[in-house]
Amino acid sequence: MALHSDLIRGHLEGILLHFILQKDCYGYELASLIKTRSQGRFEIKEATLYALVQRLEERGFIRSYVGDKSHGRKRRYYTMTAAGKEYYAVKKAEWLELKSIMSILWEESNERT
Repeated sequence: MALHSDLIRGHLEGILLHFILQKDCYGYELASLIKTRSQGRFEIKEATLYALVQRLEERGFIRSYVGDKSHGRKRRYYTMTAAGKEYYAVKKAEWLELKSIMSILWEESNERT
């Protein structure tokens, strides 16, 4: 079952930062990581991805640089800044809190069937 994009939209910045924190990534690589790690259940649209990385870069959470040529063209890589690491910690804490709340709310308690 594919995940509806509305359910994950508020967490996409944190997800992108998670991957960029692990290693510098280029756009297609980020999209591929999301698809692979979600086992094909979520795919980020290219327009959404680039709008997010642009916003993260404008806010100083990531910066970009042009890497070596690959397949005939140079790739733009994204790397984490110190401010980005701090923002990532906030986004991860938000996710963990949401996960905890959702677990409590969905917990079975004498449900009627």
